Amino acid sequence: MTTELTLTTDSREDGTVSLIASGEIDLSNVGAFGSALADATKNGTATVDLREVDYLDSGGINVLFTYADRIRIRANPLLRPVLDVSGLAELVDVE
Repeated sequence: MTTELTLTTDSREDGTVSLIASGEIDLSNVGAFGSALADATKNGTATVDLREVDYLDSGGINVLFTYADRIRIRANPLLRPVLDVSGLAELVDVE
């Protein structure tokens, strides 16, 4: 059974924006994830917090590549191999 994706955006007074995702990012919700990333990065760099994401498919990776020059990633340790193998970790600061 798929875990529903929840997306929350947090904007601080200093202009820092964080997109916090929890659940699974897959074909069924990658459009919503992409839209949320577009909104989060419209004024500059954003932190994408994936610490509560249990599954990230190729669609989600592709969306992250689209915004690679405007994001930082905080990742669940389970996702680190996917970020490394895809090459995304070479383009984006990953915590």
